[in-house]
Amino acid sequence: MTQDLKGQLASLKIDRSEEPTSGPRRAAIFAGLVAVVLGAIVAFGLLRPRAIEVRTVLVSEVAGGAGPAAVLNASGYVTARRQATVSSKITGKVVEVNVEEGMKVEEGQILARLDDRQARLELELSEAQVSAAERALAETEANLTLARKDLARSQELVTGGVTSQSSLDSAAAQAEALTARLLQQRDQTEVARRGAAIWRQLLDDTVIRAPFAGVAISKDAQPGEMVSPVSAGGGFTRTGISTIVDMSSLEIEVDVNEAYIQRVTPAQRVRATLDAYPESPFAARVITTIPSADREKATVQVRIGFDQLDARILPDMGVKVAFLSDEVAGEGAARKLTQVPRAAIRGVGGSEFVLVVAGAGVTERRAVRLAGATGDPVTVMAGLAAGERVVIEGPADLPAGAKVREARETS
Repeated sequence: MTQDLKGQLASLKIDRSEEPTSGPRRAAIFAGLVAVVLGAIVAFGLLRPRAIEVRTVLVSEVAGGAGPAAVLNASGYVTARRQATVSSKITGKVVEVNVEEGMKVEEGQILARLDDRQARLELELSEAQVSAAERALAETEANLTLARKDLARSQELVTGGVTSQSSLDSAAAQAEALTARLLQQRDQTEVARRGAAIWRQLLDDTVIRAPFAGVAISKDAQPGEMVSPVSAGGGFTRTGISTIVDMSSLEIEVDVNEAYIQRVTPAQRVRATLDAYPESPFAARVITTIPSADREKATVQVRIGFDQLDARILPDMGVKVAFLSDEVAGEGAARKLTQVPRAAIRGVGGSEFVLVVAGAGVTERRAVRLAGATGDPVTVMAGLAAGERVVIEGPADLPAGAKVREARETS
């Protein structure tokens, strides 16, 4: 009984003789599991799409202000409709210049004088010839008067039978000859007078006058230099004395992309901002659209006139213009517009869009409506909100929904 109980208890003991062999097996199993997990992680990292490196910029907000909204922006220059480089009608040496840069001149004011000694001598000679021709004409007229009286007396004497017919014929021939000489001398006198008029005009041409009232913007010749209406004598001959600008004729010329020219209408209101005075816009209106396009630049020229001229407006100044719509914002309402660099705009011809980077770093295609086709930064009228980020540098074929990471942020 006792022996049986001891045998049963002995059978319940754990046999530890096999434990050393089970440890390596478990370690191998554990190592295999770890390798599988690491392989899965590496495979996931390799197969997962990599983020594309781009540069983005923060969309900024600008106050549009109350009033009409801009439907198109453009840039151009201030030009003068009346501007002339004043020169002489003849070639001559300058002896006097009476104009300086910035000087106001009146119409007809003397700007310069040329050497007139030759023209003056020629005029004096022509006037002397006219005087001599007139004296000869007066002598012939007197002789003709006497010959006509002699002819009348001869006719009376022949009628009375006192003298012969030959005397009458001789008197008649003398009168006819003097009449012919008188006509010839009258023509010669007229020729002499016209010759004198030519030299008088040439003498007057040595005085150079302002063709209209304006401001001199350049002084192109000095006393002692030669001037000519055409280029002659190489670089030693000037072709102008001074350039005069009529400041009352200043206007703006801009080139508008032909894809947006439909936004420009006659007499349309325009807000013009000189680059020199960006804080002081000027009211203006469209004068006309030139009915011709530039095929190389694909632009159409538009003329714009200022509502009121200002002394600060000068020729050839750079100016930015905003063509305004007829719609007016509500009383006291301030329109909020957004601006982005031109590099953020993709697409052309009215189908522009930007790529907005969402919070998860994924691009989203967003159609936008621009206030104009030119300028940098570009004003966006619709499609963007301030604070969003848009791509300004990255692959040209970057699609919507792409995972991106920002290389460098600018604001």
